Amino acid sequence: MPVLVMKFGGTSVANVDRIRRAAKRVGVEVAKGYDVIVIVSAMSGKTNELVGWVNEISPLYDAREYDAVVSSAENVTAGLMALVLQEMDVPARSWQGWQVPVRTTSAHASARIEEIPTDNINSRFADGMKVAVVAGFQGISPEGRTTTLGRGGSDTTAVAFAAAFDAERCDIYTDVDGVYTTDPRITDKARKLDRIAFEEMLELASLGAKVLQTRSVELAMRYGVRLRVLSSFEEMSDNAGTLVCAEEDIMESKVVNGIAFSRDEAKMTLISVADRPGIAAAIFGPLAEAGINVDMIVQNISEEGRTDMTFSCPVDQVLRAEKTLQKAKDSGEINYHDLVADQNVSKVSAVGIGMRSQSGVAAKMFKTLSDEGVNIKVIATSEIKISVLIDRKYVELAVQALHDAFELEKP
Repeated sequence: MPVLVMKFGGTSVANVDRIRRAAKRVGVEVAKGYDVIVIVSAMSGKTNELVGWVNEISPLYDAREYDAVVSSAENVTAGLMALVLQEMDVPARSWQGWQVPVRTTSAHASARIEEIPTDNINSRFADGMKVAVVAGFQGISPEGRTTTLGRGGSDTTAVAFAAAFDAERCDIYTDVDGVYTTDPRITDKARKLDRIAFEEMLELASLGAKVLQTRSVELAMRYGVRLRVLSSFEEMSDNAGTLVCAEEDIMESKVVNGIAFSRDEAKMTLISVADRPGIAAAIFGPLAEAGINVDMIVQNISEEGRTDMTFSCPVDQVLRAEKTLQKAKDSGEINYHDLVADQNVSKVSAVGIGMRSQSGVAAKMFKTLSDEGVNIKVIATSEIKISVLIDRKYVELAVQALHDAFELEKP
């Protein structure tokens, strides 16, 4: 039988009624002849509640016990989903990560999947089981301890299972009905995309779009897993949602396909750094080791052997970045005159695979922002992306203006 993977997020399984609604969707796919692997998240709000309890007991907690606690929420959902399916006379059972087993690294709270053996679940399919309900977000370390994959990890679990079982498709059910050209809350002109290329989705996810976890898109692109993002609250149809697929599966792509933004960014500038070979490694090496997510990097023109180095990072990582760089300065690894942090900036990005073959996108973007009186602080580009840092108060204005300029409301 062909295999289909269906993943249901927290809002889709927030209570028993919603679990029943999700189970009916699973039953429809079983009736079509699929063996179904259902990946479930925790019921909405439960993970935050568990994390709160852990922090209340021990702010400097043992990460192994943290994983033992927070992974339990997915186990509850998986068991409830299996029970509902059984009540519908659909042969189903629940699986925790260690039972599959989902083998991961030992990095608790941020583990990576290394292997998903298929024998256990396939043998149950052969015995008549139609649905395997798997607790997402979790696995088992080489030491035999429960691990978790980080926030949004159930998306990664779903894609990994689709790759391991050579699934026909991986359907990600969430509270939105697909991938939009930008956040519909910013502009009512935002349009749902029927298809989007893996690379575009990866850029949008990494640049602030919350529809899919970045790691899940990376995994889907690597293994060629066709993803479909759709709402668990809309009517079912073959054309529902947005298909995330290979570029070759898209007839013709627009030059710009989406405008993404990340509101809570910071711009950090090291003033008067020594301009010498190895200085970039001396700065960004310690930041990487400290887990600082550095994005845009600009080095100013050197004067008399000194230069300024600017980079962006999430605003909640500023304090850690400051401490890391001060420690590197105190140890003599780097030397700088001052460190200036601007915590009132946001990142706005235009994304599209059509940029590869058409010029003038950057000029149009910069002209549009200039016409709206929006000053650009930092610019970064890639083959299919142009990102700028701007004052946070202009985010909505910039997104709306760029969405209009590139006529993204048009199919």
